[in-house]
Amino acid sequence: MEAVSFEYRAYKPRPFTKEERPYTTILFGGLTFKHERLITGALENMGYKAKPLPNIERIDLDIGKEYIDVGACCPTTFTAGNLARALMHIEKKEGRDAVKDRYVFVTVGACGPCRFGQYHESYERVLEGLNLRDFRLFLLDLLQLEQSAEGGGLEVSMPLTLGLVYAMFMGDLITDMEYATRPYEVKKGQTDQVVRDSVEVLYEKLKKRPIVGKKLGNFLWHIFTDYFVDALKEVKKLWDEIEVDRLQPKARVKITGEFWLQTHEGDGNYNIKRWLEEQGAEVIPPPVAVWMDYLIHMELFKLEDAKPFVKNYYLKKFVISFFAWLYRRTYDKLRKALNNIPNPLPSQRELKELARPYFYYRLAGGEGHMLIGKALYALKHKQAHMVCELSPYGCLPNTMSVGAMAKVLADYPELLYAPIEIKGDSEVHAYSRCQMVLTEAKRRAKEEFEQALERTGLSLEEIRDFEEKHPQLKRATYKVPNYGYVGTSANYVMHVAKLMGRLR
Repeated sequence: MEAVSFEYRAYKPRPFTKEERPYTTILFGGLTFKHERLITGALENMGYKAKPLPNIERIDLDIGKEYIDVGACCPTTFTAGNLARALMHIEKKEGRDAVKDRYVFVTVGACGPCRFGQYHESYERVLEGLNLRDFRLFLLDLLQLEQSAEGGGLEVSMPLTLGLVYAMFMGDLITDMEYATRPYEVKKGQTDQVVRDSVEVLYEKLKKRPIVGKKLGNFLWHIFTDYFVDALKEVKKLWDEIEVDRLQPKARVKITGEFWLQTHEGDGNYNIKRWLEEQGAEVIPPPVAVWMDYLIHMELFKLEDAKPFVKNYYLKKFVISFFAWLYRRTYDKLRKALNNIPNPLPSQRELKELARPYFYYRLAGGEGHMLIGKALYALKHKQAHMVCELSPYGCLPNTMSVGAMAKVLADYPELLYAPIEIKGDSEVHAYSRCQMVLTEAKRRAKEEFEQALERTGLSLEEIRDFEEKHPQLKRATYKVPNYGYVGTSANYVMHVAKLMGRLR
């Protein structure tokens, strides 16, 4: 009998050349539709054809299980299945040759004890299962400002990188506006429409962004320009038209967890943010910008640890600290254009110190110490009534976080914490677990509201009469200061009382 030999060949994509750029579409995905639409604008601005993958649906989980390890976490399974579904649709509509020659898929990766470092391997299994190994898949380094795919067809330059950063920032800001407004909107559905309109305005601004300089010149333009601030001021006018009723006590729920699950809006996490709103909550979504801020500060923290062994330590620390400051300054500059309604980025050093007794910050898998830090930050700053942590089934980094939270809860019994393990197909169990904690959070929100009314001596009728005389109070873009309460409604009562001269 003749021996049969098997030879393993690692996946290596064909080059993507500059000559192919005009007729080749870059596929990407993994964020909200807002972020993806704005990223599309940034890519088109640089001369690329770009298209996000279709929205994640429940069917993607089933497709993903056909092609990759059944023990993979649900984000990997969902995203792999989503890519498979997209490629099958293109093949059916345009043919197999079009898939291989007119499309490329771009993703990013990083190291650590997490599925994020193995995403591209799951995608390779999808290509094998579809017999599409000639399809081009490129993995980019998340931490490199300038790099290129083999062949030069995709060049991540300074102008493109900064365009993507602004796309991320503005996607975050619109998301914050959305979740701060929709629970209180008077005209149902108006917030969703304004979100779509806002995204289109910003998409056009990114697509038409002037390219000034190449490296230093382009960097300085992005730092000092008011181009994006003016775009957000234009968007603010759309939000000015939304009337809200803040006299509705709602539990504020901080979303944390694995990056993809906490960011996602759809079937991949049981649409849990919309579900929470339906149950009477105001959701505090996690900005993508926090993750990048975390990566920058991790470099700073590691440098500080190695101080005795680092040449030119103070110079290097100054450079990293300067970029960290500039990053946050730019985000705050954009927030201001929306009247500071979107939440500021939390202090990474404070998150680290809050988590220090419970989680060593150099355990940098997944969200690392931030999951502990964010929960305590929300409690300390009275940001949320409860924290909902979304964890993939079997996720090592999140398992460590949930385990450490046992000690946190022993030290802070007043912290309402709902860890939800998501498999992708057991939403009833997830909703039930979350509902138990949410019930207490809603009770606290209502109690706060009643305390504020009692403390000020105001009735709802008096407040509504005052609103009629001062209609600006009912705008979605009206900033309500914090008076020591967690709930939006309680703080609003205190603010109206102060305007009426009833609060000293």
